[in-house]
Formats: sequence, C-alpha cells, structure tokens
Amino acid sequence: MTNLTNNFDEHQQPSITLQTGDCCGPECCADSGAPLGEAAIKAAVREHYSQVAQAGCGCGPSCCADLTEPLIDYGDVDAQIMIGANLGLGCGIPTAHARLQPGDTVLDLGSGAGIDVFIAARAVGPTGHVIGVDMTPEMIARARSNASSGAYTNVEFRLGEIEHLPVAAGTIDVVLSNCVINLVPDKRRVYAEIWRVLQPAARFCISDVVTYGAIPAAVRNDAELWAGCIAGAMDRTEYFQLVSAAGFEITVKSEVIYDAFKGADYGIASVTIEGRKTIRAA
Repeated sequence: MTNLTNNFDEHQQPSITLQTGDCCGPECCADSGAPLGEAAIKAAVREHYSQVAQAGCGCGPSCCADLTEPLIDYGDVDAQIMIGANLGLGCGIPTAHARLQPGDTVLDLGSGAGIDVFIAARAVGPTGHVIGVDMTPEMIARARSNASSGAYTNVEFRLGEIEHLPVAAGTIDVVLSNCVINLVPDKRRVYAEIWRVLQPAARFCISDVVTYGAIPAAVRNDAELWAGCIAGAMDRTEYFQLVSAAGFEITVKSEVIYDAFKGADYGIASVTIEGRKTIRAA
C-alpha cells in the first residue's frame, strides 16, 4: 500500500525566483517541431554536461544558474567541500533528508562533480562507501580529481547510464540523486534499476524537477531545455504513480514551486522524495 504524502498546494508552497539570464523560456522559444528521440536527448544532455564539467558552468532549472549565487545553498556544508565540486546543478539537498548512517553503502545517480557524494562520504564515515555514477566522461574525470584533492578514501566514481547501472543487485543501502532523473527519457527503467540495486527494505532519497499543468510543446521538444532539466520533467502526479508502481512506498520530504517557466496554468517545481523498497517491481 503506497503511503504518499501529498502536500502540493500552489497557494501554500513557497516560491523561488530563478535567474534566467539569456535563457529562453516558453514565452520566447520558437516551436521546436517534432518530439525529440531518445538518442537525440541523450546526445544533447551528454554534450551539455561535458561542457559544464570542463568550463565549471552550472545549470539548474533556470538553465543558466550563476555560480556566484548557486541555485541550491548548501550552507555550512558547502564550505567543507573543495572548490569545483558544487557546479550549481542541483534542485534540492537529498543528503539532508537521507538519514545516512556510519557504515552505509550509498549510490549517487548522476553524480556530476561529486558534491553529494562527498557530503554522503562524510556522513557514512570510513566504514561506509559511496559510489557515484555519471554518463559523462568529463564529469567522472572532474569528480575523481576532486576526490583525490580532498583525500576521500571511501568514494569511487563509475562511468555509466543510470538506466543501466554498473552496480551489483542488492548491494546498496541508500540511493541518492539530485536533479538528474528528469534528464532521462526512460524514467521507468531508472526506478527499476534503483529497485534492483537496493537491499531489501532499503530506500532512496531523490530530488527532482516535476511539472504541473499542460507544459507547452515548444518546451517539451527543446533539446536545450532537456539539458536544462525542464523539458524532460514529468507531471507530478504521474511521476509519483510511476515510482509507486516500481515498488516503492514514497513520502514527500520537501517541495518548492519556481517562478521561472511559469504560465497561468502550468509550471515547474522541485520535490525531494523518500522511497522505501517494498514489493517487487512489475
């Protein structure tokens, strides 16, 4: 039985203004034509984050986040992480809700330059282990360099797609992910993989972007907005249904509605959810 805490209320939830810079929102984007195929989406995402890794330029839901004012403020925790690990790519702080314990084995999906991996590594301590998986070679290289600079001995970074995780079944205590699953066309496959790698009754804590209302086709079919975490975001209700169907009992831990890309009857929000593995996915 799914225990879904549904606390979404546009009139009661906090709102945040994102910096959009020179980015193009739905009010100024031309119709992009036919829907993008999976290969085109993956190529656009990989190219975008390759450039981010090399240039150190962050991108959150605004698609042009200013690194001098990161989209997500890690507060005191951020000061403990070496420069170069926080690229402003997140839409939440899943580590703040994950209840990580010393000795846990943790998996971070779409680990980027490694900030959430390093935060988790401090929480699980020397007896724990944290694995980061990312599909972009340049991000893996940057994360490994950061791990070396920070002298982290309980982390590793693996190149791979989160729909096909290079991780053995039933070996993970907690799965994390921060604003990444929205980038993947086959989200159902991602959650099937999360279910596979988690130990029995283990859990995930994931921050992601979701939508509400009818998002314009020009946004859905825009490759740059896919890479910017907008076009690929699922409807909130459908997203929760997909996760529940994958075999998880889920609870909403936090939620924020964004002012950017907001229309009269549609918009985007970031949600952080916890999911506990309960039944085998179909």
